[in-house]
Amino acid sequence: MASISDWLEGARLRTLPASIAPVLAGTGAAHELGGLSIPRALLALGVALAFQVGVNFANDYSDGVRGTDEVRTGPPRLTGGGLVKPATVKYAAFASFGVGCLLGIILVALSGDWWLIIAGALAVAAGWYYTGGKVPYGYIGLGEVFVFIFFGLFATLGTTWTQAGRLSTQAWLVAIGIGLIACAVLMINNIRDAPTDARVGKMTLAVRLGNRRARVTYVLFITIPIALSILCAIWSPWCLATAVLLIPWWSLSSRALSGRVGRQLIPVLRDTGFLELAYGAILLFAL
Repeated sequence: MASISDWLEGARLRTLPASIAPVLAGTGAAHELGGLSIPRALLALGVALAFQVGVNFANDYSDGVRGTDEVRTGPPRLTGGGLVKPATVKYAAFASFGVGCLLGIILVALSGDWWLIIAGALAVAAGWYYTGGKVPYGYIGLGEVFVFIFFGLFATLGTTWTQAGRLSTQAWLVAIGIGLIACAVLMINNIRDAPTDARVGKMTLAVRLGNRRARVTYVLFITIPIALSILCAIWSPWCLATAVLLIPWWSLSSRALSGRVGRQLIPVLRDTGFLELAYGAILLFAL
């Protein structure tokens, strides 16, 4: 029987900064537009966290029943590790998505933008079919594309729109930056798992690019956002504060390019999540 710590590991708490950061940055952009709403920001945060946990459980279930997680370099999974029945993990994913949808409906009702329900439905579908369904897009190298769209553009711009009712150039720039760092989180995760993924036919972008090019792409994913945020200083000078992130950027880039493999990359994955969280937090206060 799985313990509470097993379930927490299955929820992959280290990935949650990818949900918190876009809400922080999006709220900063909303405030700059004169539309800050703390209740709506908290609802957006709830939606993002619930969807993230839902995606994590869905991936655990789908990878587990496919046999992808039978050999792992990362922590054991609930399904693949035989800790929980597959159906239970699937229901946990559905329950998390359900919580996110409920909070999303409340947020949409407050903002009056009912068309956003379509965006929410697309987000749930994207979360499930990343590794689920007959042809999961995560297995053909499209994971980063959908992460950029849903954990970058949708999450950040949706947060801004539901508070301010409009978008700005700064909102678009920070959304792109958030999306690229989210892609970096996925990329370094997939670089770590590339040898075993290739063996079972999971052709992630990291597998398709090859080891060296995947690592260079990761560095680009964390470099461009800092440049974009500094560009935002044209409108909001405080955005120059993101220059402090060049310190962790250097550390992450050096470690990613050093040739570390397997479990040696777990701290890089964790710290990339913290980089995204710091990026969102700085932009919240800067904007």
